[in-house]
Amino acid sequence: MFLPFYDQNPKRFVIKPYVNYGLILITTLAFTIQYILPQNAENYVIATFAMVPYWFADGRIDQIPFVPDEFTFITYAFLHGDWLHLLSNMLFLWVFGDNIEDALGHVRYLLFYLLCAAGGAGLHFLMFQGDLSPLVGASGAVAGVIGAYILLYPKVRVYVLARIIVPLPLPIPALWVLGAWIIMQFVYVILPQTDSVAWWAHIGGVLTGMALVFLLKRPEVKLFQG
Repeated sequence: MFLPFYDQNPKRFVIKPYVNYGLILITTLAFTIQYILPQNAENYVIATFAMVPYWFADGRIDQIPFVPDEFTFITYAFLHGDWLHLLSNMLFLWVFGDNIEDALGHVRYLLFYLLCAAGGAGLHFLMFQGDLSPLVGASGAVAGVIGAYILLYPKVRVYVLARIIVPLPLPIPALWVLGAWIIMQFVYVILPQTDSVAWWAHIGGVLTGMALVFLLKRPEVKLFQG
């Protein structure tokens, strides 16, 4: 088990990663509101903004007011199941997202993040078309950030807290840290499912992020240089 908390990767183009800060703030505020709502109101929020594969598979057309069903391929990423779910996603976004914003630019990074969320939801939908369970969480979008980071900065040292006997801060190349994380997502989809983690959404996000970084990065930013 490891948790990243810092990377030795100074930004080159962006002084402040305002979009990354904004995504973390908006996502945290959204879950805080979700958390303090009465149960029936929270259920309505989830029914409105979460992505439910069955709604698309059975041809349902906008039975929930205000939010077209297609928008839930993005809005689901701003809801979370619990505080641990939120904090783990936001920690990864805090450590790695600023450098992806630096490599892409503010506007393209926002587009990148939202498309990675949609890519994660899309693969989850393809794998679970009859599922009534709502998909929530920024994991697909954050996985896209991880996918882009490993292509751009594989050599960068990432400091992680690794639980060996006691938690220790260790500097490890991003290729090892994030490569291991990506491999484990594929391992988990093969193993019998004993929890509600949307592993396919993670994989969809990673693959989307890896594809989009080729299209959206600044021309002067080279792959595999970090």
